[in-house]
Amino acid sequence: MNLSLYIARRYLFSKKSHNVINIISAIAMVGVGVGSLALIVVLSAFNGLESLVESLYSSFDPEIKITVIEGKTFDSQEFPKDDILKIEGIAHYSESLEETVFLQYKGHETFATIKGVESDFLEMSGLDSLIIDGYMVLEKEEANYAVLGYGIADALAVFITPNTSSMKVYAAKRKTSRSASLNPEDRFKFQPITPAGILSINPDFDYQYTLVPMRFARELLDYPTEVTSVEIGLKKGVNAMDIKSDLQALVGDKFEVKTRYELNELLFKTNKTEKWITYLILSFILIIATFNVVGSLTMLIIDKKDDIQLLKSLGAGQQLIKRIFLFEGMLIATIGGLGGLTLGALLCLAQMGIGLVRLQGGIVDFYPVELELLDFAAILGTVLFIGFVSSWFPVRFATRRHFVQKKT
Repeated sequence: MNLSLYIARRYLFSKKSHNVINIISAIAMVGVGVGSLALIVVLSAFNGLESLVESLYSSFDPEIKITVIEGKTFDSQEFPKDDILKIEGIAHYSESLEETVFLQYKGHETFATIKGVESDFLEMSGLDSLIIDGYMVLEKEEANYAVLGYGIADALAVFITPNTSSMKVYAAKRKTSRSASLNPEDRFKFQPITPAGILSINPDFDYQYTLVPMRFARELLDYPTEVTSVEIGLKKGVNAMDIKSDLQALVGDKFEVKTRYELNELLFKTNKTEKWITYLILSFILIIATFNVVGSLTMLIIDKKDDIQLLKSLGAGQQLIKRIFLFEGMLIATIGGLGGLTLGALLCLAQMGIGLVRLQGGIVDFYPVELELLDFAAILGTVLFIGFVSSWFPVRFATRRHFVQKKT
């Protein structure tokens, strides 16, 4: 602010304005503050939900997954495992074998997808923290154990105890003789396996998957060397897209390489879209709130018309007067916006720290929120832009009237 603008502003606002004008100005400031508060709280809630969903899916979906384009399985012995492990940034390499099977346990039956995994998969996924009953054990000496999704365990009425009985896993035989067609049971192969734990990750996993050792899956499904996918875990800080490009060039066009984001692209895009649509809706509410700024500045210019005439007689030009009132409108918007952002940030921090809003029967105890610097920048930029526009129009038209009168 230059000296002439500072002196003229001090003169104009050295005298108290009418109480109604002060009240309208305060309402305008509070309106902008409430709009900013709502924006930062809602956007932080979307950030929290997005992080929660990502954490749930990241516990099961790998950072990079390689599958064959044509067919369901491929021979792992012909896959360039050694070359993949030489790529800088790769921390884990795990093969998996999936197939739809029929489970039977003490008179209860259900279909499920078994996923045969190796020990490296457990290190890569970190599923231990998501066990709600039993233990994360798949192999112990020569014994095989299964870890069930919560929905599968509920359908089979499985409870993990020291004396838990084994369940039967039925799978269609890959090769059957013609005589076997007369007896449907001969078309299926079954093996017993003991449930060791129950996992709760997300509905897609809980009601579909059962984890088993790779050796159990190979024997049941009669796939001695085939796998359905290769899952890659990366070192911390490594860009998945960079590694994806290297892997795609290495494995060729017969295989499809996808990152975790691409595996759940629709889900993540939906979350982003909902967040920014909500941002636009609340921005319209903020625009409505700034109408008070228009009214406040218009009444303020009318209230100060005598002082404006005095400044005009002292040589103050139209641009100087406009800048004074424009600065005043921007000040109302800025103080309101910063106040709302500060209060909103404090509410979010309180939610993150002590949990003001609880979730009954949810995956987490408290509604998740997460603050992001980009949201603060976007909201403050929106507030300043709307504040400038809502100040510029009344200042331009209201002050011009005084100077047009002077020319006539």
